[in-house]
Amino acid sequence: MIDAHRLRVLREVAAYGSFNRAAAAMLLTPSAVSQQIAALERQLGTRVVIRSTRGVVLTEPGRLLVETAETIAAELRHARERIDELASGRGRLTIATFTSAGRALLPGVLTRFVAAHPRVEVNVVEREPEDSLPLVRRGEADLAIAYHFDGPLPVLPGDRTGLRWTPLAEDPLSVALPTAHPLAGRACVDLADLAEQPWVIGCSKTETFLRGYAAAAGFELRVSGSTSDYHLAQALTAAGLGVSLVPAICLAPETPGLAVV
Repeated sequence: MIDAHRLRVLREVAAYGSFNRAAAAMLLTPSAVSQQIAALERQLGTRVVIRSTRGVVLTEPGRLLVETAETIAAELRHARERIDELASGRGRLTIATFTSAGRALLPGVLTRFVAAHPRVEVNVVEREPEDSLPLVRRGEADLAIAYHFDGPLPVLPGDRTGLRWTPLAEDPLSVALPTAHPLAGRACVDLADLAEQPWVIGCSKTETFLRGYAAAAGFELRVSGSTSDYHLAQALTAAGLGVSLVPAICLAPETPGLAVV
Protein backbone atom coordinates (compact mmCIF):
# COMPACT_ATOMS: atom_id res chain seq x y z
CA MET A 1 0.00 0.00 0.00
CA ILE A 2 1.30 3.45 -0.91
CA ASP A 3 2.21 5.54 2.13
CA ALA A 4 -0.20 8.49 2.50
CA HIS A 5 2.50 10.81 3.89
CA ARG A 6 4.75 10.15 0.92
CA LEU A 7 1.86 10.92 -1.40
CA ARG A 8 1.36 14.24 0.39
CA VAL A 9 5.06 15.05 0.03
CA LEU A 10 4.86 14.30 -3.71
CA ARG A 11 1.80 16.57 -4.01
CA GLU A 12 3.68 19.44 -2.38
CA VAL A 13 6.76 18.88 -4.54
CA ALA A 14 4.53 18.95 -7.63
CA ALA A 15 2.74 22.08 -6.41
CA TYR A 16 5.91 24.04 -5.60
CA GLY A 17 8.15 22.57 -8.31
CA SER A 18 11.03 22.34 -5.86
CA PHE A 19 12.18 20.16 -2.99
CA ASN A 20 13.31 23.22 -1.04
CA ARG A 21 10.02 25.12 -1.36
CA ALA A 22 7.98 22.00 -0.63
CA ALA A 23 10.12 21.38 2.46
CA ALA A 24 9.55 24.93 3.70
CA ALA A 25 5.79 24.62 3.19
CA MET A 26 5.68 21.34 5.11
CA LEU A 27 8.12 22.48 7.83
CA LEU A 28 10.56 19.73 6.83
CA THR A 29 14.17 19.76 5.73
CA PRO A 30 14.94 19.34 2.01
CA SER A 31 16.78 16.15 2.94
CA ALA A 32 13.63 14.73 4.58
CA VAL A 33 11.59 15.53 1.47
CA SER A 34 14.21 13.90 -0.74
CA GLN A 35 14.21 10.79 1.47
CA GLN A 36 10.40 10.50 1.28
CA ILE A 37 10.43 10.75 -2.51
CA ALA A 38 13.26 8.21 -2.75
CA ALA A 39 11.35 5.81 -0.49
CA LEU A 40 8.24 6.23 -2.65
CA GLU A 41 10.23 5.47 -5.80
CA ARG A 42 11.75 2.35 -4.21
CA GLN A 43 8.29 1.18 -3.18
CA LEU A 44 6.92 1.67 -6.70
CA GLY A 45 9.99 0.51 -8.55
CA THR A 46 9.94 3.56 -10.82
CA ARG A 47 10.89 7.22 -10.78
CA VAL A 48 8.20 9.77 -10.00
CA VAL A 49 10.25 12.98 -10.35
CA ILE A 50 13.19 14.21 -12.39
CA ARG A 51 15.37 17.05 -11.11
CA SER A 52 16.40 19.64 -13.65
CA THR A 53 17.94 23.09 -13.66
CA ARG A 54 14.39 24.49 -13.80
CA GLY A 55 13.27 22.55 -10.75
CA VAL A 56 11.44 19.26 -10.37
CA VAL A 57 9.50 17.65 -13.23
CA LEU A 58 7.02 14.82 -12.70
CA THR A 59 7.37 11.63 -14.68
CA GLU A 60 4.25 10.01 -16.15
CA PRO A 61 3.88 7.71 -13.09
CA GLY A 62 4.42 10.78 -10.92
CA ARG A 63 1.64 12.68 -12.67
CA LEU A 64 -0.70 9.73 -12.24
CA LEU A 65 0.11 9.56 -8.53
CA VAL A 66 -0.45 13.28 -8.04
CA GLU A 67 -3.82 13.11 -9.82
CA THR A 68 -4.80 10.21 -7.57
CA ALA A 69 -3.58 12.06 -4.50
CA GLU A 70 -5.63 15.14 -5.44
CA THR A 71 -8.74 12.97 -5.78
CA ILE A 72 -8.12 11.35 -2.40
CA ALA A 73 -7.53 14.73 -0.76
CA ALA A 74 -10.78 16.09 -2.23
CA GLU A 75 -12.72 13.05 -1.00
CA LEU A 76 -11.24 13.45 2.48
CA ARG A 77 -12.19 17.14 2.55
CA HIS A 78 -15.71 16.24 1.45
CA ALA A 79 -15.93 13.57 4.16
CA ARG A 80 -14.73 16.07 6.76
CA GLU A 81 -17.36 18.57 5.64
CA ARG A 82 -20.12 15.95 5.80
CA ILE A 83 -19.01 14.86 9.27
CA ASP A 84 -19.04 18.47 10.47
CA GLU A 85 -22.52 18.94 8.99
CA LEU A 86 -23.82 15.80 10.69
CA ALA A 87 -22.32 16.83 14.02
CA SER A 88 -24.05 20.22 13.84
CA GLY A 89 -27.36 18.91 12.51
CA ARG A 90 -26.79 20.64 9.19
CA GLY A 91 -26.47 18.97 5.83
CA ARG A 92 -27.79 18.53 2.34
CA LEU A 93 -29.99 15.72 1.04
CA THR A 94 -30.30 15.25 -2.71
CA ILE A 95 -33.02 12.91 -3.96
CA ALA A 96 -33.31 11.80 -7.58
CA THR A 97 -36.75 10.50 -8.48
CA PHE A 98 -38.92 9.70 -11.47
CA THR A 99 -41.95 11.95 -11.89
CA SER A 100 -44.81 9.78 -10.68
CA ALA A 101 -42.97 8.62 -7.55
CA GLY A 102 -42.03 12.20 -6.78
CA ARG A 103 -45.66 13.22 -7.06
CA ALA A 104 -47.13 10.28 -5.12
CA LEU A 105 -44.49 9.44 -2.50
CA LEU A 106 -42.38 12.46 -1.68
CA PRO A 107 -44.69 15.27 -0.52
CA GLY A 108 -45.81 13.69 2.76
CA VAL A 109 -42.38 12.23 3.50
CA LEU A 110 -40.60 15.52 2.84
CA THR A 111 -43.05 17.47 4.97
CA ARG A 112 -42.20 15.27 7.96
CA PHE A 113 -38.48 15.22 7.18
CA VAL A 114 -38.17 19.00 6.88
CA ALA A 115 -40.09 19.47 10.13
CA ALA A 116 -37.79 17.02 11.93
CA HIS A 117 -34.55 18.29 10.31
CA PRO A 118 -34.98 22.02 9.63
CA ARG A 119 -31.24 22.58 9.15
CA VAL A 120 -30.94 20.04 6.34
CA GLU A 121 -31.23 21.48 2.84
CA VAL A 122 -33.32 19.19 0.63
CA ASN A 123 -32.84 19.12 -3.13
CA VAL A 124 -35.03 17.02 -5.45
CA VAL A 125 -34.07 16.34 -9.07
CA GLU A 126 -36.33 14.63 -11.59
CA ARG A 127 -34.56 11.79 -13.39
CA GLU A 128 -35.35 8.42 -14.93
CA PRO A 129 -33.57 5.40 -13.36
CA GLU A 130 -30.91 5.17 -16.07
CA ASP A 131 -29.87 8.71 -15.11
CA SER A 132 -30.57 8.72 -11.37
CA LEU A 133 -28.55 5.61 -10.47
CA PRO A 134 -25.30 7.01 -11.90
CA LEU A 135 -25.91 10.18 -9.87
CA VAL A 136 -25.88 8.09 -6.69
CA ARG A 137 -22.78 6.19 -7.77
CA ARG A 138 -20.95 9.47 -8.44
CA GLY A 139 -22.06 10.95 -5.12
CA GLU A 140 -24.15 13.66 -6.80
CA ALA A 141 -27.34 12.31 -5.19
CA ASP A 142 -27.78 10.64 -1.83
CA LEU A 143 -30.59 8.37 -2.93
CA ALA A 144 -32.66 7.58 -6.00
CA ILE A 145 -36.23 6.40 -6.25
CA ALA A 146 -36.20 4.07 -9.23
CA TYR A 147 -38.30 1.33 -10.81
CA HIS A 148 -37.99 -1.66 -13.06
CA PHE A 149 -40.72 -3.67 -14.76
CA ASP A 150 -39.50 -7.24 -14.80
CA GLY A 151 -36.46 -9.47 -14.58
CA PRO A 152 -33.20 -8.65 -12.79
CA LEU A 153 -32.48 -5.29 -11.24
CA PRO A 154 -30.93 -2.79 -13.69
CA VAL A 155 -27.94 -2.38 -11.36
CA LEU A 156 -27.22 -5.03 -8.79
CA PRO A 157 -26.56 -3.95 -5.20
CA GLY A 158 -23.24 -4.75 -3.59
CA ASP A 159 -19.65 -3.67 -3.18
CA ARG A 160 -18.92 -3.53 -6.92
CA THR A 161 -21.57 -0.90 -7.62
CA GLY A 162 -21.60 0.79 -4.22
CA LEU A 163 -25.40 0.71 -4.25
CA ARG A 164 -27.89 -0.72 -1.79
CA TRP A 165 -31.49 -1.37 -2.83
CA THR A 166 -34.45 -1.02 -0.48
CA PRO A 167 -37.78 -2.21 -1.96
CA LEU A 168 -40.51 0.36 -1.33
CA ALA A 169 -43.54 -1.23 -2.97
CA GLU A 170 -44.88 -3.33 -5.78
CA ASP A 171 -46.80 -1.19 -8.25
CA PRO A 172 -49.38 -3.30 -10.14
CA LEU A 173 -50.26 -2.46 -13.72
CA SER A 174 -53.86 -1.82 -14.71
CA VAL A 175 -55.57 -1.59 -18.08
CA ALA A 176 -57.36 1.70 -18.69
CA LEU A 177 -60.26 1.64 -21.17
CA PRO A 178 -63.02 3.99 -22.29
CA THR A 179 -66.11 3.39 -20.13
CA ALA A 180 -68.06 2.39 -23.25
CA HIS A 181 -65.58 -0.38 -24.08
CA PRO A 182 -67.10 -3.91 -23.99
CA LEU A 183 -64.41 -5.08 -21.54
CA ALA A 184 -64.74 -2.11 -19.18
CA GLY A 185 -67.02 -3.93 -16.75
CA ARG A 186 -64.75 -6.93 -16.19
CA ALA A 187 -62.88 -7.59 -12.97
CA CYS A 188 -59.79 -8.53 -14.99
CA VAL A 189 -58.75 -8.98 -18.61
CA ASP A 190 -56.23 -11.18 -20.35
CA LEU A 191 -53.71 -9.41 -22.55
CA ALA A 192 -54.76 -11.63 -25.46
CA ASP A 193 -58.28 -10.15 -25.17
CA LEU A 194 -56.79 -6.81 -26.22
CA ALA A 195 -54.91 -8.10 -29.27
CA GLU A 196 -57.07 -6.13 -31.72
CA GLN A 197 -57.10 -2.92 -29.70
CA PRO A 198 -55.10 0.24 -30.46
CA TRP A 199 -52.84 1.23 -27.57
CA VAL A 200 -52.05 4.60 -26.05
CA ILE A 201 -48.52 4.54 -24.62
CA GLY A 202 -47.78 6.55 -21.48
CA CYS A 203 -44.05 5.80 -21.22
CA SER A 204 -41.39 4.43 -23.57
CA LYS A 205 -40.35 1.83 -21.01
CA THR A 206 -43.96 0.68 -20.69
CA GLU A 207 -44.02 0.28 -24.46
CA THR A 208 -40.91 -1.91 -24.43
CA PHE A 209 -42.36 -4.04 -21.64
CA LEU A 210 -45.78 -4.25 -23.34
CA ARG A 211 -44.38 -5.19 -26.75
CA GLY A 212 -42.52 -8.11 -25.20
CA TYR A 213 -45.62 -9.44 -23.47
CA ALA A 214 -47.77 -8.84 -26.57
CA ALA A 215 -45.33 -10.91 -28.61
CA ALA A 216 -45.51 -13.67 -26.00
CA ALA A 217 -49.32 -13.52 -26.25
CA GLY A 218 -49.12 -13.89 -30.04
CA PHE A 219 -49.88 -10.42 -31.36
CA GLU A 220 -48.11 -7.25 -32.43
CA LEU A 221 -48.81 -4.04 -30.58
CA ARG A 222 -50.67 -1.38 -32.57
CA VAL A 223 -49.96 2.09 -31.19
CA SER A 224 -52.50 4.89 -31.70
CA GLY A 225 -50.90 7.44 -29.38
CA SER A 226 -47.62 7.92 -27.54
CA THR A 227 -46.70 10.29 -24.72
CA SER A 228 -44.32 10.50 -21.77
CA ASP A 229 -47.16 11.45 -19.41
CA TYR A 230 -49.50 8.78 -18.01
CA HIS A 231 -52.17 11.35 -17.17
CA LEU A 232 -52.29 12.46 -20.81
CA ALA A 233 -52.38 8.80 -21.89
CA GLN A 234 -55.43 8.26 -19.67
CA ALA A 235 -57.14 11.37 -21.05
CA LEU A 236 -56.56 10.12 -24.59
CA THR A 237 -57.87 6.71 -23.60
CA ALA A 238 -61.00 8.24 -22.08
CA ALA A 239 -61.49 10.11 -25.37
CA GLY A 240 -61.65 6.77 -27.18
CA LEU A 241 -58.21 6.74 -28.82
CA GLY A 242 -57.41 3.26 -27.51
CA VAL A 243 -56.56 1.34 -24.35
CA SER A 244 -53.59 1.95 -22.08
CA LEU A 245 -51.43 0.14 -19.54
CA VAL A 246 -50.98 2.27 -16.41
CA PRO A 247 -49.05 1.66 -13.15
CA ALA A 248 -51.25 2.08 -10.08
CA ILE A 249 -49.09 4.96 -8.84
CA CYS A 250 -49.97 6.90 -12.01
CA LEU A 251 -53.74 6.35 -12.09
CA ALA A 252 -55.57 9.64 -12.36
CA PRO A 253 -58.45 9.83 -9.86
CA GLU A 254 -61.98 9.88 -11.27
CA THR A 255 -61.15 10.63 -14.88
CA PRO A 256 -64.48 11.11 -16.70
CA GLY A 257 -65.02 8.45 -19.36
CA LEU A 258 -62.25 6.18 -18.05
CA ALA A 259 -62.60 2.67 -16.64
CA VAL A 260 -59.74 0.80 -14.97
CA VAL A 261 -59.47 -3.00 -14.91
